[in-house]
Amino acid sequence: MVRSYIADKKSWIALFVGSLLLTDLLLVLDKGLSISSVSIGYLNLLVLTIFILFFIWRYRKETAYLRNLDRLLEELPDDWQEGLPISVFRQEAMMSELLQKVDVSYRKRMARMQEFVHAGQNDTAAWVHEVKAPLTAMKLIIDANRQQPVFRKIDAEWLRIHLLIDQQLYISRLPSLESDYVLEETDVVRLAAEEVRQLMPWCLEKNIAVEIEGVQVEVVTDQKWCRFILRQLLTNAVKYSPVGGTVTIQAKLDETGYVSLTVADEGPGIPAHEMPRIFDRGFTGNVGRIQHGATGLGLYLAKQTAEKIGVRLHGQSDGSSGTKMVMTFSTENDFDATRK
Repeated sequence: MVRSYIADKKSWIALFVGSLLLTDLLLVLDKGLSISSVSIGYLNLLVLTIFILFFIWRYRKETAYLRNLDRLLEELPDDWQEGLPISVFRQEAMMSELLQKVDVSYRKRMARMQEFVHAGQNDTAAWVHEVKAPLTAMKLIIDANRQQPVFRKIDAEWLRIHLLIDQQLYISRLPSLESDYVLEETDVVRLAAEEVRQLMPWCLEKNIAVEIEGVQVEVVTDQKWCRFILRQLLTNAVKYSPVGGTVTIQAKLDETGYVSLTVADEGPGIPAHEMPRIFDRGFTGNVGRIQHGATGLGLYLAKQTAEKIGVRLHGQSDGSSGTKMVMTFSTENDFDATRK
């Protein structure tokens, strides 16, 4: 800050130095004045000392506002307007006024954007609910004619549509998840089995077997959002599994009290260079591009939801065959612990 202050005042410093040199020159050239060079040196030393002291005083006074502003920016509390430094000079008062006006304008724009987003979420939720009515009717027709092979094929396609619409509904609800969050003891193996039953038409179409291993374990989590994560993982596992493949669901309880639920498939795997990006929004990878069915949203939404409800989610793959997605639950829900 000292260098910048000196740079701002360089014209004033140049004026002072020039004036002092001009005065010395006049004292030397004026024959009517009998002043020794020693006296001129003392005069210069005195004037320079006064100028330096004056410069230090002005520096501390004129930069006090900026120093306090820097300290405020380091912390930046929500009520930062209350912490604005006291203005001494007119330009400081103008800066404080400008900052407050910018903050008011920014808050108004954010409020309008939030209203727009909230309205969009409500519209999406309303649309999804409207679409579910004909989908339910279609499901009843399919169930009534399930003995016909063509309706079994339609059932698998109906399931894909249902999953996409369901995913869209959860996308609209995700920003307000905290207001729809209920903790309870839950058997994650049972939740996984329920999701498998929902995906059964798709599994039958591809002749995919689902094996559930491990003991029943209770975790503290939100059932609805946990099932949403499982739905994304199982959908991916079925989608990328080869015809006649196997999807394995395994639950483990380690000695530290952490419960892990692993969803493993026999698909083509994920290359090592793609693993860091699998949870990025819109990332599909080479396999997703080949199949043309990937949206890049499933794992992204699963990861976002897992972080919000205190579940750790990560993937494992050797890059050549098979992928494992692991959900890790603690004995006490981490997200709930932060809310206490």
